[in-house]
Amino acid sequence: MTELLPRLRLPALATGASLDPTGLFAVPPRQIWFEIGFGDGEHLAWQAAANPDVGFIAAEPYVNGVAALLSRIAAENLANIRIFDDDVRPLLAALPAGSIDRVFILFPDPWPKARHRRRRIVNAETLSALARLIAVGGELRLATDDRDYARWMLRLLLPRREFLWRARGPADWRRRPPDWPSTRYERKSAAAGRTGIFLSFARL
Repeated sequence: MTELLPRLRLPALATGASLDPTGLFAVPPRQIWFEIGFGDGEHLAWQAAANPDVGFIAAEPYVNGVAALLSRIAAENLANIRIFDDDVRPLLAALPAGSIDRVFILFPDPWPKARHRRRRIVNAETLSALARLIAVGGELRLATDDRDYARWMLRLLLPRREFLWRARGPADWRRRPPDWPSTRYERKSAAAGRTGIFLSFARL
């Protein structure tokens, strides 16, 4: 936290600031992928190791998650991850249009009580920001083990012209793609009897 994080942390963003994500990396990456709420970083570290020519932006406000990801970065010598350890909304506003090729929001807090649903990260405001940021041909990946949240995601996304749900049949949301690794959270969820729902949307 004291040595590695200052080298990988994105700068603080004032209102109206802009940030070129390709400039965050010593070598310009082939693409920029963005994970919002990375938990302990297990999925993110796997993707970064499997795609060394991709630059990853990792947003997570909770210090325990940041510390866990830093441990993985150090252990695996990953050079293609940059961290934003604050509220993601200023970062969404600062990134240029069409600058992100893939976004992951995986197993976010479902906030199951009706009065708390306004806190869900997948909401109309976030989706409008992502529609601006994701390049045409890019991808939005969502996952949840809460069926109400899955219905919520689909109710918000299906009417939007910017996104196309890629599913052609039930297997496409019941089964993770080969490049979508299982995580400890998923395994705990499955052991508790909950089933993961995996959604992939193309940016039109």
